[in-house]
Amino acid sequence: MNFKITKATTHKIIQGHEIWASAKIFRKTTLWHSRITYVKPYEYTDEMLTGPFNRWRHVHKFYDIDGTQTEVKDEIDFKLPYGILGKLFESYAYIQLQKIFENRKASTIKVLE
Repeated sequence: MNFKITKATTHKIIQGHEIWASAKIFRKTTLWHSRITYVKPYEYTDEMLTGPFNRWRHVHKFYDIDGTQTEVKDEIDFKLPYGILGKLFESYAYIQLQKIFENRKASTIKVLE
């Protein structure tokens, strides 16, 4: 997806924080603007304001496993554009999202080792 943050209102995860980013989706660079809409300890939610989806809501949850490990869980609620045609591509989108988060997990592990 080659997701790159191009501008941010702050470097902290706080409610109201906004980011502008670019991402490559289907070989096309797309602009993405989102806002953190909910924050509590070990959880936050970002929602897309403008971008490639009709709706995008991403909940990030962090769980302490044993004092030395953290499990990250993502909950994504999205709606593709283009009505019925977009609905036909939902399963493909789920597979792509799964690959993105598997890649993020592998990259995070590599950085932390």
